[in-house]
Amino acid sequence: MSIVDVSIVTYRTEESELRKCLDALLGETSVRTVHVVDNSSVPYIAAICSGYGDRITYTPHLNTGYGDAHNVALRRSLDSDADYHLVINSDVYFDSGVLDACVLYMDRHADVAQLIPHTVYPDGREQYVIHPLPTPFDMVLRGFLPEKWFAARRRRYILADRDPAATVDAPYHHGCFMLLRTTALAETGLFDPRFFMYPEDIDLTRRIHRCYRTVYYPGATIVHAHRAESKTSRRMRKIHIVNMLRYFRKWGFFFDSERRRMNRELFRSLGYKNM
Repeated sequence: MSIVDVSIVTYRTEESELRKCLDALLGETSVRTVHVVDNSSVPYIAAICSGYGDRITYTPHLNTGYGDAHNVALRRSLDSDADYHLVINSDVYFDSGVLDACVLYMDRHADVAQLIPHTVYPDGREQYVIHPLPTPFDMVLRGFLPEKWFAARRRRYILADRDPAATVDAPYHHGCFMLLRTTALAETGLFDPRFFMYPEDIDLTRRIHRCYRTVYYPGATIVHAHRAESKTSRRMRKIHIVNMLRYFRKWGFFFDSERRRMNRELFRSLGYKNM
């Protein structure tokens, strides 16, 4: 079995949430080390980690951002013999064997450098975790306009009409579960620390997607208790807006030829018309 190292970034994370995630991870034979990087540096997180033994490492960290904290652990994986690195949110959990099944799929498909499995909410509803690369209008539409406006475009953006049993090669994966091939990361680079939070997953996935397949894998299922804090917290919404502006400054607001090409290829592969 290939070796997987894992990173979780915490910030005043609830004890029960963290334990549920750690218990799921430590039940997988592929997992060697789980790095908990704590952006809040609070004693109770350190105490939780110490109770799990040597397979958990605890690192207090200045709150310089979500991706920058994961980079601490990612560099350790790149300096070791880990085959894969899993970036995971503390609010994700799954049944025994799920991560090992994802690893086996990647072992059998050398052209796949990133994977996210089928993802559901705790009540079992589908969670849409892959997308085309967003345009500024997509961000305005999802963040500020009424849900009933541009319904067809919203469905297209979340790929709601795709075959849920099909594997999809998509250029944007949510950051709640990013199973990454370390040799690919050595080539494409880690999270861009300019993004404090939110678009770091878009940025990394599209960079990996340039050279490898980045797939949604329906053969395994995880649960993500997604809180969508940017929709309920004024502070988090501001952080989301500021960092999305940084993302579009990096890649282009309206003139992004790579976005057009990647999205066109995605829609064509799904059989979407007039895209």
